[in-house]
Amino acid sequence: MNKNVETISMPVLGMTCAACAVSVESIIGSQPGVDKAAVNYATQTVQVSYQPDVIQPDVMQKAVQSIGYDLIVAQEGATKLQEEAQKNNYKTLKKRMIWSLILTIPVVVIGMFFMDIPDGNYYMLALTTPVLFIFGRTFFINAWKQARYGKSNMDTLVALSTGIAYIFSVFNTFYPGFWHSKGLHPHVYFEAAAVVIVFIMLGKLLEERAKSNTSSAIKKLVGLQPKTVVLVTHDGEQEIPVADVRIADQILVRSGEKIPVDGLMYEGSSYVDESMITGEPVAVAKKEGDKVFAGTINQKGSFKFKAEKVGAETMLAQIIKLVQEAQGSKAPVQKLVDKIAGIFVPIVILIAVASLGAWMIFGGEHAFTQGLLAMVTVLVIACPCALGLATPTAIMVGIGKGAENGILIKDAEALEQGHRVNAIVLDKTGTITEGKPEVTHVAWANELPRDKQKLEQVLIALEQASEHPLAEAIVRHLKASGIKGAAVTGFESFTGKGVGAGFEGESYWAGSHKILKDQNVVVPAVLQTKVEELQQQAQTVIYFINTVQVLAVVAIADQIKAGSAKAIAALKDEGIEVYMLTGDNHQTAAAVSGQVGIDHFQAEVLPTDKAGFVKQLQGQGKVVAMIGDGINDSQALAQADISIAMGKGSDIAIDVAKMTLVSSDLQQVPKALRLSRLTVKTIRQNLFWAFIYNLIGIPIAAGMLYPINGFLLNPMIAGAAMALSSVSVVSNSLRLKLAKLI
Repeated sequence: MNKNVETISMPVLGMTCAACAVSVESIIGSQPGVDKAAVNYATQTVQVSYQPDVIQPDVMQKAVQSIGYDLIVAQEGATKLQEEAQKNNYKTLKKRMIWSLILTIPVVVIGMFFMDIPDGNYYMLALTTPVLFIFGRTFFINAWKQARYGKSNMDTLVALSTGIAYIFSVFNTFYPGFWHSKGLHPHVYFEAAAVVIVFIMLGKLLEERAKSNTSSAIKKLVGLQPKTVVLVTHDGEQEIPVADVRIADQILVRSGEKIPVDGLMYEGSSYVDESMITGEPVAVAKKEGDKVFAGTINQKGSFKFKAEKVGAETMLAQIIKLVQEAQGSKAPVQKLVDKIAGIFVPIVILIAVASLGAWMIFGGEHAFTQGLLAMVTVLVIACPCALGLATPTAIMVGIGKGAENGILIKDAEALEQGHRVNAIVLDKTGTITEGKPEVTHVAWANELPRDKQKLEQVLIALEQASEHPLAEAIVRHLKASGIKGAAVTGFESFTGKGVGAGFEGESYWAGSHKILKDQNVVVPAVLQTKVEELQQQAQTVIYFINTVQVLAVVAIADQIKAGSAKAIAALKDEGIEVYMLTGDNHQTAAAVSGQVGIDHFQAEVLPTDKAGFVKQLQGQGKVVAMIGDGINDSQALAQADISIAMGKGSDIAIDVAKMTLVSSDLQQVPKALRLSRLTVKTIRQNLFWAFIYNLIGIPIAAGMLYPINGFLLNPMIAGAAMALSSVSVVSNSLRLKLAKLI
């Protein structure tokens, strides 16, 4: 029997670790009528395939709320609601941490330096209580909700360790005589409980800040589409919302306006900036019968076109959809600390309880007293203070180190995965090359009918009046030599060919090889050799002619960045495979790849092809880094394991990318990958220091040495060991500042 199955994507609120994602996924997946649930921790969303006649999203929401999280079931404006909720959560968490810190400082001062002052324990009790049960109450609430379903996470260990230390300290504060009668001093551990809450809150705050800076790439892509369009009707021109445009509607686009939908031009001509599709900086000449695409920009002149694809069918809409899918297809970020905590929490609890049980059975006269002390000592030394700091401190220093070197890193995921990259995909224009056409060579004919200066004045006059983007490169070049335009007459523009005008009774033209055919002008042998040489170098050739001969040829190219070849060589030396993808023609792609030493390249590639190529490499088991600068790279950037944008590139590419190279210099890429290796190494070292004290201290705290030499670890020493592990972690992270990335 066929089931009616629908798929819905909903934002999830309240997730703080990868274990949370697993909990949400399992609770939704266990509901009757749910076929499949997949939580993406990176994007804070869940995709659910369900049977609407059996279950509705509001039922899933209640199930998720029962374990301490929430869903946004409203589809309209869901992303905005999620962003607002994350911002509010960040503000709340920040306030709680600040108040907790204010109250904790005097507790630490009293506990460490003035523990013998009258009523000192009562002061610490009064200050610690709100830290735990007002500002830190979420740890206990979440731990309880997890426990109800037989689950545990970092909150469980925080709640247990601080809760036991607090209860034990409260008992010792009000009933010190119990321990005095047994010849023992009643220690309190209020400062340990409060400090743990503050440090863990700091770690969560750092994570929340990263999450609240959610990529606005989708919003900016949507912003490429204008809100209204000018509809051409029998009654004249009419402005309507873009949502009301229908197939076959006739639309007017004026100079400088964005094209609202995909269509076919039927009147007028212009140059359209299609860099969002091709990534190429040169605008494309458009005439009657040519296709135009939503989101592209009409540079000069106005034209009319007939709508062919509207709404979700336009190329812009498809790009938006692909970016969303690529971002949503990422597996949840499995933080190393969460994996360890998942094993660590139940083991610590088991050891603590086992130590109490062992003392009760074998302890003799003071069995309960010493067993209780041993249990508390185990929980105190196992407080996850250093564990909570291990990753955030290394990430903070790593991100700061990157910023000092012109590498802006958005979140921990990029740093964690960068060291695993073994394949890099590069865009050409703006990434390997400058992304700005420049004149590379001007070759004049041997015999000039007029002096060179006058001809240059005519040429600059022609190009200044031209709408073609390559004309700007020629104008810049001639202006740099101090050339000023001549007073030409009868200017004409020939779409896709060039421009022409008169000067002192003679006609002149500048343009592509098509202008030669129109005027029946032949390139002299002396220049033809040079033209062929320039074309082999993948340079664009512009011809400057009069009625009888070619006067000069101008070569224009997108210059390769100075450090591109060196950077690519460095990457290849590290065993990384380098690929180049470009929307440019095969001849240009081959020339550029040859000059920078790239063995694998593809030309005339569309945005969907780029994302597909990245996915293909990932399917071969490669960890792929994508480096680009244009809107057309956004899908591939979102699909890649590591995405790196050029600082001078489009806002969309920068938003999608996990790293941004401020200088747009490819030589920063090897540095970024080295920074990743150093940061991951630091995180692993931190986790070692966070656990080494526990591995040594927990067995001793449980009383393992007592039968041998009568030594029982004092809880105060356990607290000091815990503090020392935190100092070790922070100090080790700060060492990363001194590392060299070259």
